[in-house]
Amino acid sequence: MKKYIINRIFSMILVLLVVSSLTFFLAKAIPGGPFTKEKKVPDIILQRLEEKYHFDDPLWKQYVSYMGNLMKGDLGPSFRYDALTVNDIIAKGFPVSATIGFLAVLLSIILGLPAGIISAYRQNFWQDNTVMFVSLIGISVPSFILATVVMYFFGLKLKILPIAGWGGFRYMILPAITLAAYPTAYIARLTRSSMLDVLSQDYIKTARSKGLSEFKVITLHALKNAILPVVTYMGPMIAAIFTGSFIIERLFFIPGLGKYYVTAIYDRDYTVILGTTIFYAFFLVTANFIVDILYAFLDPRITYEEKK
Repeated sequence: MKKYIINRIFSMILVLLVVSSLTFFLAKAIPGGPFTKEKKVPDIILQRLEEKYHFDDPLWKQYVSYMGNLMKGDLGPSFRYDALTVNDIIAKGFPVSATIGFLAVLLSIILGLPAGIISAYRQNFWQDNTVMFVSLIGISVPSFILATVVMYFFGLKLKILPIAGWGGFRYMILPAITLAAYPTAYIARLTRSSMLDVLSQDYIKTARSKGLSEFKVITLHALKNAILPVVTYMGPMIAAIFTGSFIIERLFFIPGLGKYYVTAIYDRDYTVILGTTIFYAFFLVTANFIVDILYAFLDPRITYEEKK
């Protein structure tokens, strides 16, 4: 296990190095720059700005300088927000995105897993058909359409929830529901498919023949093996939701990390684009790493020990 963990950490560092390098050169390939906006900057001021931030240096030298600062944990200044560094922006925006993300993940698990289990246990009955129909809608309807519907219905029509902004818990409900719709539907369908396969196995029939209740058969025997595909999906899902949905945050005017990322692309704020992309990549590889470790605890058949 130790050797596996060391190898995975090394591969994570390699992935982050590749991602940061590709993002650096792609960002630099975008026409224009952070100082070339609608209002033309005088040439002398533009020259001074480029000298200050070393934009006049050769590209390889800029790359080496950026990677050196990255190794120190310094993601650089923001060219859009004068008083903020990229580290400040992540520290400011990520907790907001993570709060919405946590609620969305919680909703996805609480609703998706039981729905999938009930659907598999009551295969071809009305419960199964209902779950499959609702999950099909959840997967098919784009998030921005669903956001518009819940904003209109709960915010404008019923007037029970705020439709935009950021404040107390009430402001988090509609964005969390919108973010949770797709993963809930996907988890329900994935759980159903996996449960149907597990419930047909011989050890389930043996457990039933011993007189165990259906609740114990499903929760103690079937679910432990059926949940593995769901855990696989939850790694990248949690990373994607926690780091924020750009569209949802823009629609609900949530000051999360997605807001800064989209603004950085419009403003060609290279350091923010690079910093947030690297942060997303780090969160994704870390989530996948944790999922791989969980496999060994959920299924004894999976081991990372080296065979002798």
